[in-house]
Amino acid sequence: MIGLIDCNNFYASCERVFNPKLEGKPIGILSNNDGCVIARSNELKPLVPMGMPAYQIEANIRKQITLLSSNYELYGDMSQRVFDTVSHYTADIEPYSIDEAFIKLVGFNDVTTHCQHLRAIVKRDTGIPVSIGIASTHTLAKLANHIAKKQPIYQGVYCLPNDSALLDQILKSFPVDEIWGVGRRIAKRLQTLGIHTAWDLRQANLKQIRQQFSVVLERTILELQGINAIELDDIATPKKNIMTSRSFGQLTGELFDLQEAIRIHASRGAEKLRQQKSIANAVLVFLKTNQFRQDLIQYNPSIVVPLLSPTDDTRVIIHAAQQGLTAIYKKGFLFMKSGVMLLDLKAKDSFCQSDLFALNNLPVLQQKNDNLMKTIDTINQKMGKNTIQLGGSRKTAPWQIKRERLSQRYTTRWDELPLVK
Repeated sequence: MIGLIDCNNFYASCERVFNPKLEGKPIGILSNNDGCVIARSNELKPLVPMGMPAYQIEANIRKQITLLSSNYELYGDMSQRVFDTVSHYTADIEPYSIDEAFIKLVGFNDVTTHCQHLRAIVKRDTGIPVSIGIASTHTLAKLANHIAKKQPIYQGVYCLPNDSALLDQILKSFPVDEIWGVGRRIAKRLQTLGIHTAWDLRQANLKQIRQQFSVVLERTILELQGINAIELDDIATPKKNIMTSRSFGQLTGELFDLQEAIRIHASRGAEKLRQQKSIANAVLVFLKTNQFRQDLIQYNPSIVVPLLSPTDDTRVIIHAAQQGLTAIYKKGFLFMKSGVMLLDLKAKDSFCQSDLFALNNLPVLQQKNDNLMKTIDTINQKMGKNTIQLGGSRKTAPWQIKRERLSQRYTTRWDELPLVK
């Protein structure tokens, strides 16, 4: 069985861990340069729509809510703490985003009881509430997690049954545009074919779907049928985070090797970002040692590097990724894997004006950057992958981001540690 662990209202939950006064209060997290609302607590959702520019929030509502700047240092570290906690109680964990991870549930007589226990431990040890969906495939686990989060009767954990009338009933009530990896554009095309629910998609003709759409959607159908067919890198439709990672052919502790790998991951991630017409707000970098080598000391760091303004520029993303690698790298460890995750993705044609005119992102310069990235992508598509690639990034002064409502970085700065009175 596969489980999906999803941190509930993650950014708001991170803020509440160190500021209990925010518990039960409407909280909004703002984009870089305090532009738009990019995350909301449950209490804020009826009051402020996602993506609303902060200046457009009515004065009477602003009095009732708390708006905070994006504290990526805190969120990245809390994410690592959650996943580290989970890794002690499960054989295999694969992060999917900063607040989601898939786990393999092998060897448990009662997976639901185990996940309820795991959920309680994560809350106790990190303060972050999570929901866990359990099923036989990644796609069904995402669906199960949706039920676990939305229906309080299951207390945050739901195991989707196989081959039962109840499963059929659930699939018939689940809209096709909410299926993991489908997306709105594909959903509209499916609806013209009479496919409106997860059940409809499950019954669709595999050959026809592959011809008219893609092999990825064909695999989604197989997953809905209970057949494991999808790896995390297979999902090509727009999503809120993009991760690129690979295991090494052999262990290495050389900084040069890691810099090269991170540069490749960052470049590939930026290319995927442009393919789905999105921009990223931050970059997460991580390294992994081999947990099965008991003779080696272990070190599995990660760090989140905020970007000055949302971007899809390969140069900026590589530079941020290399900054992150420099911050977490330590000599004396042999690493088996590295990766880059692009966080808080937004549609490029819909991000708010306050971010559009951010420092060093003026419209004329932005158009030139867009043309350069488009030219690189076009040449690589015509002449072959990596025909043009960036070999490095320039050293520049630290980026200064407007974050006037920033909470303390409680877990990553000595001078901002929480005080106990």
